[in-house]
Amino acid sequence: MALRGGMRGRVAVTLFLALLLVLSAGCTGVEHSGNASGSSTADTDYRTVVDSRGVEVQVPTDIERVVTVSDGMVEGTMAAFGVEDTLVGLGSSCIQKDWTYSYPLDDGGFVNGSGGCNVLQVLSPRVRELPLPMEFGAAMNYETLVSLDPDVFILRLGSCSLDSEDNEMTQKTIKTIESLGIPLIVLYSPNCYDDPSLKMISGEIAVLGEVFGKEAEAKHLSDYLESQVDLVEARTKDIPVSEAPEVLIFGLSPKHRGEGGAGTAHGLRTTESYMIEDVVHAKNAFRSDTGTFQILNTEKVLALDPDVIVLCTAWGYHPPGELYDATYYADLRELTAVKNHRVMSLPWTPCNCAKRLEYPIDVMVIAKAAYPDRFADIDLGEWLLDFYKNVYGVDDETAKALRSAQWMDWCVEGGA
Repeated sequence: MALRGGMRGRVAVTLFLALLLVLSAGCTGVEHSGNASGSSTADTDYRTVVDSRGVEVQVPTDIERVVTVSDGMVEGTMAAFGVEDTLVGLGSSCIQKDWTYSYPLDDGGFVNGSGGCNVLQVLSPRVRELPLPMEFGAAMNYETLVSLDPDVFILRLGSCSLDSEDNEMTQKTIKTIESLGIPLIVLYSPNCYDDPSLKMISGEIAVLGEVFGKEAEAKHLSDYLESQVDLVEARTKDIPVSEAPEVLIFGLSPKHRGEGGAGTAHGLRTTESYMIEDVVHAKNAFRSDTGTFQILNTEKVLALDPDVIVLCTAWGYHPPGELYDATYYADLRELTAVKNHRVMSLPWTPCNCAKRLEYPIDVMVIAKAAYPDRFADIDLGEWLLDFYKNVYGVDDETAKALRSAQWMDWCVEGGA
């Protein structure tokens, strides 16, 4: 049963006092009760949800206040379910920021872009003002968390804020939240597995469907997302390996460029590589199987000389024109992909540490870049509008705003 009014204030004080006791005791050994007030509650006021850990969690059937730590996947799914208004706190400032990009041209001019943001800002502008009990690289502010008095806390591992279950900060965060009696749902993104598969996201969506009593909506959403990936896989599965183009997922990172690198590349043990090789049936041009991504210098990129380049989020957004025209990439204009204008960009997904509901867009961009003839009948600009409408249930105007927020209007202007 959700708590209201003065009860919330009294519970918040009680929880904060409990927090002080927990921290002084080293955050050990207390099981979460699934009842923030500690009082007995009728079974019908709660439902049991099994999260990605296999832990049974009691969550209220009437959820009014939710705090999340996720880069946008959990929040986007809540928007698809129509329950985004229950959000009262976030764990990523990337959801709230407005973004720009800029790069210099040989003639002394600049190309500038603005208006990029997480899709949730378009779907629910109120998220800009929500408090942040946790941010990337920092520990949880438990005083802020307690003051928000959440009915449920949803934590997605593999996000930028908390990357893995083995992380010491992750373990402390989980133990402390559970010790406070806050129902905690932990999700594992594909990043948490040695052999990532996009269909693992459907499992996360299913858990969220159970949390919010939206099981039918969750299945419909997962089925649609998987159908778009299946469409790509069906069209490319018969392509001989000898005919598969080499695709480089390339991040034009200003951070690493300042350190002497040309950019970053995603190796074989990444979700991006899974998209290239297992779904699109092309070849990942960067064959490293260590780590997630690596910094490449200009000589290494020229030596790889991929057939296709797909630009990803890497310390900012990067449109195709940056690789074609930016002054600091003059040496890379000899690449086959650049000469043949076989460069595309993935959608802007700020703090893109783990894939979100928009993952089929990544798949479709890679597919059209790798096999333009096989996907010539799909107008990417129109396909995107249909995608947003199907996922979020929005009208045409909002779908266009979402496409612009992800900086995908290049595919309309360029006729992709």
